[in-house]
Amino acid sequence: MKNPQTYNEKIQWMKLYDRNPLYTKLVDKKEVKEYVESMKICNLNIIPTIAVWEKADDIDLSMLPDEFVIKCTHDSGSVLVFRKKDDYSIEYVKKHFNEAMKRKQYMAGREWAYKDVIPRIITEPFMMDDSGFGLKDYKFFCFEGKVKAFFIATDRGKKDSDVKFDFYDEYCNHLELRHGHENAAIPPNKPEKFDEMKRIAEELSKGLRHVRVDLYDINGRIYFGEFTFYHHCGFVPFEPEKWDYVFGSWINIH
Repeated sequence: MKNPQTYNEKIQWMKLYDRNPLYTKLVDKKEVKEYVESMKICNLNIIPTIAVWEKADDIDLSMLPDEFVIKCTHDSGSVLVFRKKDDYSIEYVKKHFNEAMKRKQYMAGREWAYKDVIPRIITEPFMMDDSGFGLKDYKFFCFEGKVKAFFIATDRGKKDSDVKFDFYDEYCNHLELRHGHENAAIPPNKPEKFDEMKRIAEELSKGLRHVRVDLYDINGRIYFGEFTFYHHCGFVPFEPEKWDYVFGSWINIH
């Protein structure tokens, strides 16, 4: 930590020393929507909130539409996707979220931004694009307001297939890089809304040392996904290793 060089080393440095109080709001799945909406960024949409509950016993499925998602505001991985109202019983849902609400994201990898997030449960409409295979994630690595790289996640939720990550540079050139997941057999084409998404990601990340900005293109409309300050918790190796140093060179810790 005296002289971190790689991306993963600098992510650990950020956990220890980058204590910007704004981060807590930006990783809260409820609070971040209000923050992003207040920025009034042209052509950026926000997935609406249907309901917010303080505890699992308050969940009321009867008030929800036929398709929706439920997740905690303070963690990752607790999401339940409903394609029809009876996909999960109310007993299962309450048990699932009673357990999820006790989970402390901060304790797992010491990701400081999550330390003081208030646990709540949020419900949103289920979003689908015309492909019929859920949504493609466009994840932009931003450094002090500039996009340096991004990746496209594909095959998420596809039966008998792991999610694929394909990395690109800031000009949308495909990179020979793997990080946590294999590349797609055929790399995705340049996103139709790439220039617009890049502009939005840079506006969202102004004033932040480093953040990953996640966006969706849903039938031609760009939606905000989330902010991630500690990609893969800073624990996953890059292949080839040189990219750990390249990405690390973009984080200014001085």
